[in-house]
Amino acid sequence: MQEQEAISRLKQGDIGGLEELVRRHQNEAVRAAYLIVRDLATAEDVVSHAFLKVRDKIVQFDDSRPFRPWFMRIVVNDAVKAATRSSREVSMDRELAMAESALASVASDGLGPEDEAVREESRRAIWAALGEMPAEQRAAVVMKYYLELKETEIAARMERPQGTVKWLLHQARKRLRPALAPLRGDGD
Repeated sequence: MQEQEAISRLKQGDIGGLEELVRRHQNEAVRAAYLIVRDLATAEDVVSHAFLKVRDKIVQFDDSRPFRPWFMRIVVNDAVKAATRSSREVSMDRELAMAESALASVASDGLGPEDEAVREESRRAIWAALGEMPAEQRAAVVMKYYLELKETEIAARMERPQGTVKWLLHQARKRLRPALAPLRGDGD
């Protein structure tokens, strides 16, 4: 079934259309939400809720536009809200364990043990740096580098001026710079 057909079916009340959209977009949505909320269960809840919103608001969706950006905007906005209101503390050991399992899906490039160790150390440093960022900064990073959106698209999805998005990304890069230094070969 094509995506447009799934959307049409859902607009007609056929839940089979939603099943197809879930099949197509769930993994990417959970990954994006996870990068923002930093908790797999919360990310899955955010995405489930986003699909329920899709079911309820599909009549508002403009068929002439692509579905993915519309849906991912819902996911990212809900993930930012969830991360902002989340007041629970998660230990660093648990965060690292979840990060390792989330990043385990990235296949090895045939690197040697020393290179793999450097890569793993970099992943941990990046994960820790992301954890120190406010949710809105993490969302900007996820949209820019994971969803590969342009700054103008990010500004529209976050409902923020483009200058604010540039500032969020600048601040995020500043925080990530020390974590990325080993990858660049810097001593910094």
